[in-house]
Amino acid sequence: MSLHRSLKTKPAGLNQHRNVLTRDERVARLMNEGDFDPEADSPIGMRKVGNRAMVTKKPKKEAAEEGDVAEGVAEAEAAAE
Repeated sequence: MSLHRSLKTKPAGLNQHRNVLTRDERVARLMNEGDFDPEADSPIGMRKVGNRAMVTKKPKKEAAEEGDVAEGVAEAEAAAE
């Protein structure tokens, strides 16, 4: 019997972003924010904690490569003289 493709794990599958945190992770995050006191507050019935991944745009490679090429040309001209 074959294994369904959604149940197969890949090395990258283990490192994916998770929206759901474990109780320990929620306690740690709330303690860092100062919203949880382990002596006064109960870990049961805590408020929800958002765990969203921020997507940032990467700089365009073309602009970076053009700057590197221009620097290389200037250095080559200086070395030739």
